[in-house]
Amino acid sequence: MAGDFFGVGECDGQRTIDGQQVPLVLTPASPSVGGGGEALAALLRANREWVESRVVANSAVLLRGFGVRDAAEFDTVVDALGWPDIRYFGPAPRTHVHGRVWTANEGPLHEFIYFHHEMVLIKEFPGKVILFCEVPPPEGGETPFVPSFRVTERVVEEFPEMVEELDEKGLRYTFMAPTKNDTKSMRGRGWEDAFATADKAEAEKRARALGMEVEWTADGGAKTILGPRKLTRVFPERPGRRMWFNTVVGMHGTEVSTATMADGSEIPAGFVRRCRDIIEEESIQFRWEKGDVLILDNLATLHGRRPSLPPRRVLVATCK
Repeated sequence: MAGDFFGVGECDGQRTIDGQQVPLVLTPASPSVGGGGEALAALLRANREWVESRVVANSAVLLRGFGVRDAAEFDTVVDALGWPDIRYFGPAPRTHVHGRVWTANEGPLHEFIYFHHEMVLIKEFPGKVILFCEVPPPEGGETPFVPSFRVTERVVEEFPEMVEELDEKGLRYTFMAPTKNDTKSMRGRGWEDAFATADKAEAEKRARALGMEVEWTADGGAKTILGPRKLTRVFPERPGRRMWFNTVVGMHGTEVSTATMADGSEIPAGFVRRCRDIIEEESIQFRWEKGDVLILDNLATLHGRRPSLPPRRVLVATCK
């Protein structure tokens, strides 16, 4: 099927996992194919089911060499895939750009954004995360991703009892949010922007709909409380793949967040450190090229951002 409409390429950092290339790199089938976002969108519309099957089978698909130029063309590509939009909710400061397209995390480029499934703690989370590189960074700035099931496999090998205890008890997370956006922080989104209201009662109502509670702090900020949540999940169409569907490592013991067992007992720091090492060891990354479009199966991959020199402009759309 790919040979009829797409070429299959390679990229640095690519791995073979369970017999599949991760990411699968799709390129124009011939030099005459390309022509920007409209041409790529036409290919995607004609092959929607096949492309989605590859996203699930390979966990990530990199569309490279199609000459996607800007946010408007990227929005056309996203629309062609046919997946419904889902509004982003989370701590990252972001700005709407065009249609379904937003900036990725606007926090300082010199900071590392830790690996996560998008909106992992919210009741309704995206099935797909689609990223577009409009301006590749001169150095760094990769978007590494990790096959989540590989993390679970390795952690279960080393800590079988701990994994089962955490899954049985569940996890409890807390997160501190300021009132207004702080773009100097990669977790600086204010609660007024996040809940799209300055009314505290309405914010509490919207928080409950998302599966969280809110406590108000003396400085006007919000402490959001989520849980219990599972440590791992298994999703349809991915049988036998137990996903590391949590944010224990990213939220454990930071200045603005905590991650504990749901009964309040602490998660051993040594366990968290080893999980961090395993996630890093399993990570896959490539150098962004201008016009790249990366489709991630959000149910199967964690992703992050390496520190970067400016300029870097990567845009994102989240889909059901």
